[in-house]
Amino acid sequence: VACFFHSKYKSSRSTSYKKNGKSAAIHYGTGSISGFFSEDSVQLGSLLVKNQEFIEATKEPGITFLASKFDGILGLGFQEISVGNAIPVWYNMVNQSLVKDPVFSFWLNRKGDEEDGGELVFGGVDSSHFKGEHTYVPVTQKGYWQFDMGEVLIGGETTGFCSDGCSAIADSGTSLLAGPTTIVTLINHAIGATGVVSQECKSVVSVYGKTILEMLTSETQPQKICSQIGLCASDGTRDVSMIIESVVEKGSDEMCTACEMAVVWMQNQVKRNETEEKILDYINQLCERLPSPMGESAVDCGVLSSMPNISFTIGGKSFELTPQQYVLKIGEGEAAQCISGFTALDVAPPRGPLWILGDVFMGPYHTVFDYGNLKVGFAEAA
Repeated sequence: VACFFHSKYKSSRSTSYKKNGKSAAIHYGTGSISGFFSEDSVQLGSLLVKNQEFIEATKEPGITFLASKFDGILGLGFQEISVGNAIPVWYNMVNQSLVKDPVFSFWLNRKGDEEDGGELVFGGVDSSHFKGEHTYVPVTQKGYWQFDMGEVLIGGETTGFCSDGCSAIADSGTSLLAGPTTIVTLINHAIGATGVVSQECKSVVSVYGKTILEMLTSETQPQKICSQIGLCASDGTRDVSMIIESVVEKGSDEMCTACEMAVVWMQNQVKRNETEEKILDYINQLCERLPSPMGESAVDCGVLSSMPNISFTIGGKSFELTPQQYVLKIGEGEAAQCISGFTALDVAPPRGPLWILGDVFMGPYHTVFDYGNLKVGFAEAA
């Protein structure tokens, strides 16, 4: 059905079309497409990329593509994750000497009332869209544009979760800012976002909370606590922040996940020398802030000024987001609704824990993808 509402490609009208025909499919976080490969010239602005492999989508089930304004998706990741090992259009732009420098950059305009929504520059950067210098970090894994990220802070206070480092990717194709459930819950609690109440989380705190606290203060290895009290089958080999799966699939696995999250949260509170009563009460509140499976959490539009700033440490520098930057406001006046820009996503080790710095982050921070030197850079957007 989506095909009836969007512009379409017709190979019969193209003199440069070359038949390929091998089948292809891609699964996204919010839908999927299937079709077949073809080859043709692709025009981007004034540039003509020749002999470009691409997918002709013949099926786009679900509502996502039906409602979308765009007609297709331009992948700018590395060939390592390209479907069918196709050469990405960006590689061909560089190989065919169509760009001055092997760099592309994003400026996303967050002012919705302005006509210019943003700018993607192939071959360099537009100096009018950022202030100061970019902070660069090396790409650690080719696939997505992945790099190492340091601590995450809420109102200037460390969360402790990324003290040993976390991985992150910069991705314009992700609307929100996605991170591990454990820390997104902490953030949503701090900004007063209401998610889905997890009874498993509350029952773990009720039955095992004091035991977990005693084991933490007696210097038991944190990653072994949940297996020692019988809630997890293994000693810390699971990702400490794996998301609680669907409400239907109840059982020991959810209790294990809830236990592992409680340990991380309590560990941070124990370091601050909080009392047992305060810690258990705080963890119960966090249970209530667990993000919904669909990821969205609502916040009160009227209290933005009292919400804390959230900071991400990249390349030794702190990149701060204000409430006005990380809260999405939909509508105006009394009818306005506000949504937390933080959504839960859990990626298991060794690739995770992983943060996706999507448009919520790339709006305030001009982003440079340096393909020639394999690094990503961020500077305050202008």
